[in-house]
Amino acid sequence: MSAGTFELALFPLNVVLFPGMVLPLHIFEPRYRLMIAECQEENKPFGVVLAKEESEHLREEPYPVGTTAEIQELDELADGRYNLMAMGVQRFHILSQHREKPYLSGLVEPYEDVPEPEQKLATAATQAHDLFNTYLQMLFQAAGKKAKQINIPALPEELSYFIAYLMDMEVEQKQQLLESISTLQRLQEEITVLRREVPFMRQMLTGGGHFIDDPDRSILN
Repeated sequence: MSAGTFELALFPLNVVLFPGMVLPLHIFEPRYRLMIAECQEENKPFGVVLAKEESEHLREEPYPVGTTAEIQELDELADGRYNLMAMGVQRFHILSQHREKPYLSGLVEPYEDVPEPEQKLATAATQAHDLFNTYLQMLFQAAGKKAKQINIPALPEELSYFIAYLMDMEVEQKQQLLESISTLQRLQEEITVLRREVPFMRQMLTGGGHFIDDPDRSILN
């Protein structure tokens, strides 16, 4: 095992977790109850990975990049199930998979963005921040809720994760953003999506549409 690599319990899900984001989980399968119990006992994180669509139950095949998750809150129910809140911490790349235990594990290494020009990052972050703030306020308006001041991250990398996690898009598209090693590219792709979504939402709001009734278009449900 080379420096920087480590063994990690892997939890294949139909969700893409990003660093800094919170994920509520209900743990009911015996294999994952064991995983959570061991992670809690050893004070170790686990890895959230997106399971490939063609995966079979008990033989889930994960995408190669995921995010470590630390257990923030844990509630063990009387029947042995768990409710927990996990916090995404760091992206990782799977080097090898192991199935010696009832749950999947793997040898992983940290996965990080490449350095990029600060001015380009700042410009893209400002555009993405403003567009996403408009997007959120329109969602509140469409849902008939009072506008709220959302604490949107300012740092480009954190902002790119925040938008990717909350935007309404297919999980495969979110996975592509997770696997990108360019904060600038991630922000630019999000700006492209937002430039399409914001005018659409504005048109629906001014035209009296009810697109928010479609749960797939809302992050506020």
